[in-house]
Amino acid sequence: MASAAAPAAEAAEGEAKKGGGKKKLLLIALPVILIGAGAGLWFTGILPGLLGMNPPPAQTAEGEGAPAAEAPRPPAFFDMPEIITNLNVPGRRPVFVKLRSKLEITRAEDSAAIQTAMPRLLDLFQTHLREMRPEELRGSAGTQRLREELVARANIAVAPPAGSNQPTPRITDVLFTEILVQ
Repeated sequence: MASAAAPAAEAAEGEAKKGGGKKKLLLIALPVILIGAGAGLWFTGILPGLLGMNPPPAQTAEGEGAPAAEAPRPPAFFDMPEIITNLNVPGRRPVFVKLRSKLEITRAEDSAAIQTAMPRLLDLFQTHLREMRPEELRGSAGTQRLREELVARANIAVAPPAGSNQPTPRITDVLFTEILVQ
């Protein structure tokens, strides 16, 4: 009888091992599934919303009494006078550049401030152009460098004097309507 009990005990022990393997698999798979589901909910924005971490923008503006953000204004443009000046060409016949441009400004109200600063703007533009060589204006890279330099100089020219309470006009871009090097 002892011999008959031994095979039954071995069979029960084998079943326990099989069940133990399923338990180990379950212990590993369950956290992986939960982490995957949590990550999916987090990156879709459902979990932060459920936890109140990022309320919808409409709720923030109306619910807390915060003022609604202003709609972005379309840019305004200011026509610059035509500039004709010579370029820096030592020892050769003179080379001239003709430039027509528009300034892109953030607010149309800044046109008066730009008109007031026009002598300074023209001076800064012309002095920069006179120092350039014709090779520096070739290609789109040269035009882009000229644009960046003119935007920086224009913002310097239209800045109000230090200590002034006037709002600073902001020039965001210089748009070329004509560049002729001859």
